[in-house]
Amino acid sequence: MSATERPTLEVGRIIKAQGLKGQVLVDFWTDRVTERIAPGTELITERGLLIVKAGAKHQQRYIVSFEGTTTREQAEALRGLVLSAPGLDDDDAIWIDELFNAQVYDQDGVLRGKVIEVEENPASDILILDSGFLVPLAFVKEVEANTRIDIEAPKGLFEDEN
Repeated sequence: MSATERPTLEVGRIIKAQGLKGQVLVDFWTDRVTERIAPGTELITERGLLIVKAGAKHQQRYIVSFEGTTTREQAEALRGLVLSAPGLDDDDAIWIDELFNAQVYDQDGVLRGKVIEVEENPASDILILDSGFLVPLAFVKEVEANTRIDIEAPKGLFEDEN
């Protein structure tokens, strides 16, 4: 699936103006910030397209300049806007939108349930299955988008094992 076919994902929010030359402070919600702040990147907002001119890490957030935004007043007018972008094309990545409604099978081919939710967790995001089982994303071996997920589960992960 190409980036243009991928769904649009929320990737961050503009917090406030930063400085006097039209820069803004952005809180990104993605682990792919480098791609999102690369010059020429297009970010979608409810007010239209913003094109990144430059970006750099600043403490826990990022300072970003957009084409056509050159004053503090223009930057301040962007405060609070949610930034969205198409998903990136990366065959090695597991995308959250590809997990929902997929049937989860363990290494023995046993169906363990269907993904109904994905919960953020510092160690590894967790697949929540309709069967009540919780499966760390770290155990996922293969994903067929929204259809099937194969996992390598350690003994004892599932309550019904003997």
